[in-house]
Amino acid sequence: MIKSAFKPFIDNDSKVLILGTFPSESSLKQHQYYGNKQNQFWRLLFDVFQEPFIDNYDDRLSFLKKHQIALWDVFKNCEREGRLDSKIKNEVVNDFQGLFKKYPNLELLVFSSKNAYNFYKKHVNNFYDKNVLIMPSTSGLYAAMKYEDKLQLWSRIRE
Repeated sequence: MIKSAFKPFIDNDSKVLILGTFPSESSLKQHQYYGNKQNQFWRLLFDVFQEPFIDNYDDRLSFLKKHQIALWDVFKNCEREGRLDSKIKNEVVNDFQGLFKKYPNLELLVFSSKNAYNFYKKHVNNFYDKNVLIMPSTSGLYAAMKYEDKLQLWSRIRE
């Protein structure tokens, strides 16, 4: 069954675009970026900016706007059983050329995992003169790196 991702969370002031691969089942059900409770994405971002953690999704989006951060995924739709990126098939990539034309203030592409970067490189392979950072996965499934080490790397988005 083909599943569709979310529209980009972005505005004209956004300078940083964080790209995931495709929302998890939990995220799709909640209609929230990084909605899985085991995912460390939100906690990491709040810690990066040294702000108190907020549970409310609308407040989280306001936090992103305040820090000029946009969210999107590499894939517009795909088939996937479970939540592993390795199970993605029949994927359709999002229109990055159109997004970057509409939002020229974007300066930095932050891939939220090596998988997101590798899929982007395979399907798009054009970084449109943007700076690029590849981050360790925030997924609860990725336990090979300590939280403190992830936080240190994710803090590079503030530079």
